[in-house]
Amino acid sequence: MSHSFSPTLGRRTFLSGAAAAVAAPLILPAGRLFGAAAPSNMLNIAVIGCGERAEDVVLTNEPYTGVRFVATCDPFAERAAAYAKRLNEKYHTDACQPHRDFREILERKDIDGVAVFTPDHWHVPVALLAARNHKDMYVEKPLGVAMTWAWKLRDEIIKNKVIFQYGTQQRSARQFRQACDLVLNGYIGNVKSVDAWCSGIEPERHAVLREEPVPAGFDYDLWSGPAVKYPYQAERVSCLGAWHCRNTALGFIAGWGAHPLDIAQWGLAMDGSGPVAYAGSGEFPTDPTELFDTTRRWDIQCAYANGVKMHFMDHETAKPVVKAYHYRVHDHGTVFHGEEGWVGVDRDAMFSHDSNKLRKLEFKPTDKHLPVSDNHFANFLDCIRSRQQPVSHFEAALRSDTISHLSEIVIRTKAPLQWDPKGEKLVNASAAQAAMLDRPMREGFKI
Repeated sequence: MSHSFSPTLGRRTFLSGAAAAVAAPLILPAGRLFGAAAPSNMLNIAVIGCGERAEDVVLTNEPYTGVRFVATCDPFAERAAAYAKRLNEKYHTDACQPHRDFREILERKDIDGVAVFTPDHWHVPVALLAARNHKDMYVEKPLGVAMTWAWKLRDEIIKNKVIFQYGTQQRSARQFRQACDLVLNGYIGNVKSVDAWCSGIEPERHAVLREEPVPAGFDYDLWSGPAVKYPYQAERVSCLGAWHCRNTALGFIAGWGAHPLDIAQWGLAMDGSGPVAYAGSGEFPTDPTELFDTTRRWDIQCAYANGVKMHFMDHETAKPVVKAYHYRVHDHGTVFHGEEGWVGVDRDAMFSHDSNKLRKLEFKPTDKHLPVSDNHFANFLDCIRSRQQPVSHFEAALRSDTISHLSEIVIRTKAPLQWDPKGEKLVNASAAQAAMLDRPMREGFKI
């Protein structure tokens, strides 16, 4: 079977090229209408990628109302079949059928939306084809492996008026919304700086490059997709491999970094913009026999045009920085420093300079509030019906993802850079830095 595409989303030829990126509105409020209403309150949803994240987002939650899960897809045939069986059991139906190839799902006229839980290098290509076939989509973070791919996806989302929810589920947790509301309403004074950090990869995580037989029932060619098809080995297609092989990902600087960066952008009201300057350093394996070769440590200083500074770090680098003002350092977090104090947040709690008194603060009736979502996937389903923008809309996804990409460019090229967030272009960049905004795609899978 050919792995190419056609302009009508067939499985024969892949449409080459896309229109130049169209500037989206800087902030897309949750209440803005977007396209026509869904034809029915019963939604038919397909799951593309049946691994760990699909388990966490779909299966571990209580059954969603007004939803039929009608298809699953995974290059591992047994995984797709097992996931479909579990969905049928959970929803007391036999509607869900397994597929090997996601393109079969995107061609189906009865499917309203797709939930994309593939490895990182497939996020944008699957989403792009979903948009061209008018499917609303929930897409896991990070957004992708190249900025040029993401810009093309934005064109298709705007053109086809589809709903996009990014998998930055912290926007649907109360403590993150509360922390950002405090910041946006001035309860710590004017913000001067932000610390944002997350896990890199544990030093002991290593795998030696080697070749193994491809297991029966696994379509490794399709799994590789637009990435280089290196010799198969089990670690490469595991979660660690999908996250920490630069062929298919940027590493946790993007995959985990998307979360604290997203909250930083949300609290700074920068969903449509981002920093203008980047400098710093990082570490990644230099042993050519090492499989996991993405950035493992980073220490990046970013600056916004309004003077706010952001310190983006891996967890180990962040420990002494955060311990200077707080006793507790989790492996992730976002802290806003204002003229009158600071407020921080992670998945355990919100914390602040005043022994957490801000947690009990009662907001004024005149205070502004961010959109409320208490369940990230349910918010996506609600927005399919209402045609409103989800809490983690595409522009927010693109702008936080940009920070990860530009940070990695600084690390790889060992040079600072200047960025024009309005024009979305590098300023006075080297050829090496400019080249890293794009990534070639394997023949048969080109956008």
